[in-house]
Amino acid sequence: MKILRVTTESNQTAYCVETEKGFMRAEGSLETGWTASTTEINPLKFLPPIAPVAIFAIGLNYREHAVEMGQKFPEHPVVTAKNLSSAIGHKETVYLPRFLKSDSVDFEVELAVVIGKPCKNILAANALDYVAGYMTANDVSARDWQKIYSGGQWVRGKSFDTFCPLGPYFVTADEIPNPNDLNMSLELNGEVMQSSNTSDMIFDVKTLVAFLSGSTTLLPGTVILTGTPPGVGAARKPPVYLKDGDQMVTIIESIGKLENPIKEESL
Repeated sequence: MKILRVTTESNQTAYCVETEKGFMRAEGSLETGWTASTTEINPLKFLPPIAPVAIFAIGLNYREHAVEMGQKFPEHPVVTAKNLSSAIGHKETVYLPRFLKSDSVDFEVELAVVIGKPCKNILAANALDYVAGYMTANDVSARDWQKIYSGGQWVRGKSFDTFCPLGPYFVTADEIPNPNDLNMSLELNGEVMQSSNTSDMIFDVKTLVAFLSGSTTLLPGTVILTGTPPGVGAARKPPVYLKDGDQMVTIIESIGKLENPIKEESL
C-alpha cells in the first residue's frame, strides 16, 4: 500500500491513500499496518509520509560513488544523523541557508528505510522483518558545513531545516520484496544528474538495519537513509550546487517521484 500523510482543509493531519475516486483516509499505524476507509479528504499540503523519530544517514555506501569521491570502500557502514526538523514532504521547498551561509548545497537521491517495530541486536538474516516500508529521500547536504566548518562531523551540514525531503509515499514492505534492486535517479531542472540502482550498495539494506541495531534500540519510525549513488554536485567538474529557483525531482522505482523547489532562506 502507498500511504500519504497530509494536512487537510480543517488543518488536521491525516494519513490517506490515492484512489481513482480521490484521496481516501487511511486508518492504522506502522505497527499495525493501514486500511483504506471510504472517507474522502482534500489534501492541502503533503507532509513527510512518516513522522521520523530518528534519522540516520549512511555515507559512502555506493561503490561508484566512493570511486568518484576518491575514497576507499569503508570496512563498516559510515553513520551520521540528521535533525528531525530537516524532514519535509513532497512539493515543499528546500531553503538554502543564509544565516549560517552555504553556497555549496548538494543533492543526494537515497532509499529511505522505515523501521516498523522495536529491534535491537538483530541478525541481518532477520532484519527485513523489522522494516515497515520505504520512501524516496533526498539527503540534501551543505558541503562546506559538512567538511570544512564542522570539526570533521557531518551532522551540521546535513541538518539544516528542509534538508531531508521524504515522499511522496510511504510504500509498505510487502510491495518491495527486494529493496536492493530498485532503479533510482535525480533530475535537476530537467537534467538527469544521478542514475543508478540500489544493487550498487556496499552494505545492503538488511546489513545496515542489523548494524544500526547493534547495542542500540531502533524504535518504530526510525528512518535510515541508505547512501547515494554517483553524480552528486560536489563530484562534478566544475561542481554543481543548488541555487535559488532550481527544481529537484528525486525518483525511486516502485516508490515514487519526489519534487522539491529550491529557494534562499529569508532572514
